[in-house]
Amino acid sequence: MVELQINTTQNVNINFIAASVGERILAYVIDAIIKIAYVVGFGYIIFEGFGFDETFESLDGWSQNAVVAVFLLPVLFYTLTLESIFEGQTLGKRVMRIKVVKIDGYQASFPDFLIRWSLRAIDLLVFGIVAIISIVTSKKSQRLGDMTAGTSVITLKNNVNISHTILEELKEDYKPTFPNVIRLSDNDARIIKDTFVRARAARDYETLKKLRTKVMEVVEIKEIETSDIQFIDTILKDYNYYTQGM
Repeated sequence: MVELQINTTQNVNINFIAASVGERILAYVIDAIIKIAYVVGFGYIIFEGFGFDETFESLDGWSQNAVVAVFLLPVLFYTLTLESIFEGQTLGKRVMRIKVVKIDGYQASFPDFLIRWSLRAIDLLVFGIVAIISIVTSKKSQRLGDMTAGTSVITLKNNVNISHTILEELKEDYKPTFPNVIRLSDNDARIIKDTFVRARAARDYETLKKLRTKVMEVVEIKEIETSDIQFIDTILKDYNYYTQGM
């Protein structure tokens, strides 16, 4: 089990567990089965069900290649498309509960997925041996595509989940104090809460002070009349108040 320590732009360390080689291989196998099912099933419907085979055979070589290329586009772009839509997950990754993330703590974006996807041909050389060697020998369990894109694949089985880490219990009559908290993203709120919980438990008042200063800067709050702990606690509650219905 490889533990990834992600250092965010706020100089906060967050620990994740890297997905194992076995989990990544199983996710790949599931995705491969889905691709094969598409080729076999859809191919049978088009060529046999609609009788396109005779038309296909009557085409010249270039036209046949063009038809095959169009038919295989969903297979070719399967990983890139689904990771972009499902924020770092294909169907296989969703089943295995693993996900692609940036090693700087932020959600991977389309350019990151594109870089990973473009290097799959190299990673999958010799039946994927290149990727396996890279993952096993890399400190952050990265294949070549991950190293280039600055990403890694983590497991979600240790309950590291944004929706779980940022939730705060609110009373029915709760009244928010700082409406500007909507400037924060879910990832910002997760980082703030993770840092807040650890610093408060360790009585690390210096970190709490730095966190308060950073939050005030991002949320554009000039002055506060409460302690650092009360302020950050209010920020988290306000964020949940404004976003719980979104």
